[in-house]
Amino acid sequence: MMTKNRIPFNDERDLMKEFEQLLKIAKRKTQLDKGNSWSNGAKTYLAGIKEEVDEVIEELPKSRQCYLEDELGDILWDYLNVLSALEDEKGIDTQAVLTRACQKYEERISGIESGKTWADIKEKQKIALAKEHSSNT
Repeated sequence: MMTKNRIPFNDERDLMKEFEQLLKIAKRKTQLDKGNSWSNGAKTYLAGIKEEVDEVIEELPKSRQCYLEDELGDILWDYLNVLSALEDEKGIDTQAVLTRACQKYEERISGIESGKTWADIKEKQKIALAKEHSSNT
């Protein structure tokens, strides 16, 4: 069901444009945060995610879709700000995070579709990640 204020996406490209725009705004925010005493970098936004998840949980039984979407947007905003801040603070690569997530969950879903269990796939991935880590240290 579409609400009257919902922005329709014609295809995934429209969705990705919105995502990329929000990521650019978050990167601008990271630059502004550097000059603000209230910001504690990624820690600020990680704490914000915790708060926003609680607000989503509170909103679920109220059946107020626009509020729920707003709170989910706040989680996305805080997450994108975490990524942006950690690029500066720890040198992470947002593209690498997205690539890892796609590979990880494609492997899990494909595995489930072929009869494997989530737990077995996850354990295999943990071992591979530990091996990658040890080869990089």
